[in-house]
Amino acid sequence: MALFGKKKTNKDINIAPILPKEIYQSAVLDLKDVIAPSALEIKPKELHLGEKIVRTFFIISYPKFLSDNWFSPIVNLDKEFDVSIFIHPVDTQAVLRKFQKKVAEVQSQIYDREQKGMVRDPALDSAYLNLEQLRDKLQQATERLFDVGIYISVYGDSEKELDKIETEIRSVLESKLVYVRPALFQQEQGFKSNLPLNKDLLQVHSKLNSEPLASVFPFVSFNLTSNQGILHGINRHNSSLILFDRFSLPNYNSVTFAASGSGKSYAIKLEILRTLMFDTEVIIIDPEREYEYLAEATGGRYFNIALTSEHHINPFDLPAPRPDESRANVLRSHIVSIVGLIRIMLGGLTPEEDAIIDRAITETYALKDISPESNFEDIEPPLLSDFELVLAGLEGSESLVQRLSKYTTGTWSGFLNKPSNVDINRKVVVFSIRDMEDELRSVAMYLITQFIWNSVRRNLKKRLLVIDEAWTMMKSEDAASFLFGMAKRGRKYYLGLATITQDVNDFLRSPYGVPIITNSSMQLLLKQSPTTIEIVQETFNLTDEEKYLLMEAQVGEGMFFAGTKHAAVKIIASYTEDQIITSDPSQILAIKQAKQDLELFGDQTNSKNF
Repeated sequence: MALFGKKKTNKDINIAPILPKEIYQSAVLDLKDVIAPSALEIKPKELHLGEKIVRTFFIISYPKFLSDNWFSPIVNLDKEFDVSIFIHPVDTQAVLRKFQKKVAEVQSQIYDREQKGMVRDPALDSAYLNLEQLRDKLQQATERLFDVGIYISVYGDSEKELDKIETEIRSVLESKLVYVRPALFQQEQGFKSNLPLNKDLLQVHSKLNSEPLASVFPFVSFNLTSNQGILHGINRHNSSLILFDRFSLPNYNSVTFAASGSGKSYAIKLEILRTLMFDTEVIIIDPEREYEYLAEATGGRYFNIALTSEHHINPFDLPAPRPDESRANVLRSHIVSIVGLIRIMLGGLTPEEDAIIDRAITETYALKDISPESNFEDIEPPLLSDFELVLAGLEGSESLVQRLSKYTTGTWSGFLNKPSNVDINRKVVVFSIRDMEDELRSVAMYLITQFIWNSVRRNLKKRLLVIDEAWTMMKSEDAASFLFGMAKRGRKYYLGLATITQDVNDFLRSPYGVPIITNSSMQLLLKQSPTTIEIVQETFNLTDEEKYLLMEAQVGEGMFFAGTKHAAVKIIASYTEDQIITSDPSQILAIKQAKQDLELFGDQTNSKNF
């Protein structure tokens, strides 16, 4: 006898098969699952989103008059918060009908008080006048009326922190007679209203016409500053200080683009002066002899690199290898740099000539018993004339020797064919190439930057290298490649590279132009000319408003970029700083005249005392 009936088999049980597609879909996460907090708790006065707490407020009333930028202190608040501004247009005809009734009510009250012999009420008179003026403007379509809702959601790690932020926001707004209230029992609707969903779920509105509504728009910039660094300028939007330390950014490089006479050299000289206060060595390549007085005022050294100059740099000088570098790699890298220099000197090389030059340089070092096993600090490096002798002995070098002869025995022989006698062991070092012939400027800049790079690698110090008119180097692919290499590798040696140029087209036309900008954490754009503004706008992703700001900027005004943030800036110097860094010819003449008068007065005083 079966107590429980007939035993069922697997065939009798209808089991629906699970398809692979259903298994896959059950494990798929929606976007909401990814961005949702780990937990959500709704309270009357705040929301708990995982480990964060959020509280939402709305603006409930405004003063009779709203000043410009009254909302700026809230937008610039150094806190974590969201702001939503909902603007709902109101039908003008419906408003005018309501206005007619309201005007009649106010007018009736005024008339009633007059009939009773009561004292005139200024509030009623003012209300009547305002209503009539606004009604006229609405009728003439010069004004419109809107329902405006402004909601603010602040975030914190604790209720105590939220209370502190709430007190700060209230004090800022109530000082301007703008009052806020927390969205009690509507925190969920308030939070959702501040999400980027364009849904006004709170529906707390105040009526504003066009003129006061314009003051609500947050056309203000966030404070572009850090806790340490030097003063780069004043934020033109809110008059806050732009403070940054380039050596605290991901890399220490900067680029400066500006039209001639817009203050680019003035801005970088001001940064140099202020950087010196932070124990930083500064090396400058000066194409127009603008930094001579700066070097003199700061106790630095000034080297004039020219054909007839007493200062020389030997391109065959070998850098001392660092403890983590092998002599073989240093020698090989330096030979590659010399090949690049000679390519610039000779106006280009064919692949065959390139190979001959490379072999000749190696044999020139070997002639001086220089090999990877040598101690580079105790050897006498060869000169360009030694290289020429070796090159002349190689097959197929006749054309190369002929082109090289002007640097060894020709009119340019005083430039490269002498031992180095330049020491950069000072806080400020300036290399001037103003007196160098135009044909040799790119050669001189490459040679100087190569010499500086070798010195930088030898001793690890905090340094800033300033290359003014860097477009000169960008015209040569070898020089531009070398400059890009410094921009990429400089951080390893505690070196910041500051490139300045007025010829934006030449700089960006080079294949290394944009990569150098990409490897620069700081950018300064001053006044731009109409011929270059389009490429600048495209390169830096500027809005049309920012584009016109750069075209209409005055001297010393522009835009300052640090990382992903940027702001309009105005460069301001103190009187003493201005006397040291000015490039204005009239000011320079006045300073020189004052010095001459002072020296003459001193001589006369000494003669009288004698």
